[in-house]
Amino acid sequence: MDKTYEPEGLETRLYEWWDTAGFFRPRPGGAPFCIVIPPPNVTGTLHMGHAFQDTVMDALTRYHRMLGEDVLWQPGTDHAGIATQMVVERQLNSEGSDRHALGRERFLERVWAWKEQSGGTISRQLRRMGASVDWSRDRFTMDEGLSHAVREAFIALHEEGLIYRGQRLVNWDPVLKTALSDLEVLSQEEQGHLWHLRYPLADGSGHLVVATTRPETMLGDSAVAVHPEDERYRHLVGRSIRLPLTNRDIPIIADDYVDPEFGSGCVKITPAHDFNDYEIGQRHGLPLINVLDADARMAGEVPAEFLGLDRYEAREKVIAAFSAAGLLERIDEHRLMVPRGDRSGSVIEPWLTDQWYVRIEPLARPAIEAVEQGRIRFVPENWDRTYFEWMRNIKDWCISRQLWWGHRIPAWYDPEGRVYVGRDEAAVREAHGIDAGIPLRQDEDVLDTWFSSALWPFSTLGWPDKTPELARYYPTSVLVTGFDIIFFWVARMIMMGLKFIGEVPFREVYIHGLIRDHEGQKMSKSKGNVIDPLDIVDGIDLPALLAKRTTGLMQPHLAPTIEKATRKQFPKGIAAYGMDALRFTFASMATQSRDLRFDLGRVEGYRNFCNKLWNAARYVMMAVGESSPTGPAMLSSADRWARARLDHAITEVRAGLDGYRLDLAAQAAYEFTWYEFCDWYLELSKAVLQADTASEAEKTGTRQTLLTVLESLLRLLHPIMPFITEEIWQRIAPLAGTAGPSIMLQPFPEARNDPADADSAADMRWAMDFILGVRQIRGEMDIAPSVGFEVLLQDATPVDLQRWQASAAYVRKLANVTGARALGRDEPAPPSAVALMGQLKILVPMAGLIDVEAEMTRLGKKRDKATQDKARSEAKLARADFVDHAPEAIVAQERERLAVASRELEQLEKQLEKVALLK
Repeated sequence: MDKTYEPEGLETRLYEWWDTAGFFRPRPGGAPFCIVIPPPNVTGTLHMGHAFQDTVMDALTRYHRMLGEDVLWQPGTDHAGIATQMVVERQLNSEGSDRHALGRERFLERVWAWKEQSGGTISRQLRRMGASVDWSRDRFTMDEGLSHAVREAFIALHEEGLIYRGQRLVNWDPVLKTALSDLEVLSQEEQGHLWHLRYPLADGSGHLVVATTRPETMLGDSAVAVHPEDERYRHLVGRSIRLPLTNRDIPIIADDYVDPEFGSGCVKITPAHDFNDYEIGQRHGLPLINVLDADARMAGEVPAEFLGLDRYEAREKVIAAFSAAGLLERIDEHRLMVPRGDRSGSVIEPWLTDQWYVRIEPLARPAIEAVEQGRIRFVPENWDRTYFEWMRNIKDWCISRQLWWGHRIPAWYDPEGRVYVGRDEAAVREAHGIDAGIPLRQDEDVLDTWFSSALWPFSTLGWPDKTPELARYYPTSVLVTGFDIIFFWVARMIMMGLKFIGEVPFREVYIHGLIRDHEGQKMSKSKGNVIDPLDIVDGIDLPALLAKRTTGLMQPHLAPTIEKATRKQFPKGIAAYGMDALRFTFASMATQSRDLRFDLGRVEGYRNFCNKLWNAARYVMMAVGESSPTGPAMLSSADRWARARLDHAITEVRAGLDGYRLDLAAQAAYEFTWYEFCDWYLELSKAVLQADTASEAEKTGTRQTLLTVLESLLRLLHPIMPFITEEIWQRIAPLAGTAGPSIMLQPFPEARNDPADADSAADMRWAMDFILGVRQIRGEMDIAPSVGFEVLLQDATPVDLQRWQASAAYVRKLANVTGARALGRDEPAPPSAVALMGQLKILVPMAGLIDVEAEMTRLGKKRDKATQDKARSEAKLARADFVDHAPEAIVAQERERLAVASRELEQLEKQLEKVALLK
């Protein structure tokens, strides 16, 4: 083995071998275990959230493969309608063209070419991260098989009356000119205005004042609403308003939705341009007056002077007209939530348009029952409440999008506007007897990306065909996903799975938190805190990192701020830490929290963990030699302790992986590896292997234990750290007598729980506490490790004396104790430093070990410095100007300095007291 662990090259080499050898494919024999990957956007790149999620899925996949199960991790990518179309449209714009100039067919050819060019990025990233997916089954939501599934699902739902075309209010993006789902709309608080407008009563007897943040929509008002219990306006209900600028009369209605405490208590109702107003309009039978077109320009029955104006130009003109007529009450500064398209950044308009919808309530009922009955379990369980809350208030799903890239809706129109749904035009003509001379026009719209995603668990397994894979792996075992798409993906998969297969799509849903930066902030390019996971794995220099973070910003003016923050956080770029260190970091972060803070310092710590494991393996191989240890073997108490602690770690790691608590599994594996195996057992083994008095049987037992424990530990760590464990295992396995081509095909370790090991563990715990006690005395008294000395045992029981005899070799080796003698019952103890082990006192006589006067002088100087440090911090924290005005982090840092100085001072006082007793 190389002297140092260098993951570069090693990880890529191993992955290529695994893939070529077919180790990721299912292995029939065991119970089926299947995970479908949440399909990332084909033209995108994997971010930290993907890397975290894929680490969790791969750890579960490798674990269940090692349990002997028939494992399929189904890979694939999503066509990502809006995102992909926007990328290609930007390319065309940079070339001075657009999609309309190309036409639909040539534009789609361009998109497919872009997909082929950039689509491999996701695959390369997944491979680099060690994802053990079955690449032979890689799917794409627009490949022929999945497109066939989408058409069949649409047709079946339409035939049952569960898909219909209707005029409804949608989120409309006037830049992309398409309807958007709620998921594609980001609402954020912005500064705006609240305009208070006077609406005259139709009979000229007065006016009402309404407040609005969108005055241009008043041209489409259908009513003014007041609360039915509002005494100020009850007498006006049923009367009419003469709507300014339009000369239309609109009614005054009463509705419980109105908040009488907000503004004047009067609300303008525009059913065609506000979701809440639409519901009110439905309750009161109000007309839907559309005053905007697809470009968000004024259209329809608006006064001629407003026709064709941009919505914001119309806003200014409406306000000017109200002001000129003396109908502008006042204008207030106002903070409001503004909905914007997540891709275009454009302000979304609620817009009345013809769209295709899924009638969702009949599909939602069985999906609710499936979770209520326990056929699907959410982990953590509290997420089922979120699921129920949404499902019980669900509305019909708008599934049409005004795009060209995506699954085109399989519907055709004749010249009279009649609509026909079928697999293709020929099927439509045959089914409905439409003559070839009658032209048919296919619907221009495509389906919402989430429609194909909702079929993902069974379409990827071959549905609508009855394939062996579908019969074998459906329902899948677990879905791993973030909480942000419970509504938009998880719920829809459950509904579609129950509808088309008659069974839930997965048995469990593991909901994980979202990755934030080290300060708890959302990672975004505009904040300059995005980190490419592969930059952590392979490293990146500062110039390349700056270029990556500042190129292609939607807000270029942020570049200097991002560059400054980047230089401060990563002055030399990012070092290469390797994939295993990053994976272990992700596993340790996999708590049940909603927000998971990522700190690069943790990756560095787990890179050190990789080094620790590597060096431990090098020691074991040097200790064992080039052949397996054979012949009679005798296990020492240290050997049995190591085996017992391994059993404990195996039990804890299994419990963590079985319960989707990768953080607890990682913690148990880390603590055993670092503290018990490396820090203790490897050192304890030297007391046997380097001792002239140890027999060959004892040395053979220790060598066998070193190999057995390390080989089991590698298998224990493999699901989380696949690369380094494979590399070491290939060297260790032959010595340990283990056969097989790869560690991933080995059985996951099981706890043996040998009673003899447990008994020895108690004896070794005594020896280790003894060693720690002696080391504590050395530290307090500043006695070098190289200085050997005898200890005295006071109040020792027969068990203590027996354990001393059994563990003396370990104590001599690890604590440099030359011997021990038990004090008699009434024998006075000489001036000594003391460590307590229950009733037993370990005494280290100080005579000849330290110069008492010199030690008191040394400790006195340290005490004086700690006193000064404490006084300095106390004085600073006593100043109100510092506490009240200094940055919070600086104040917290000063408080921590005070606490450290106080603790150090207390310890020094105790040490001085101990040394003084030696005079």
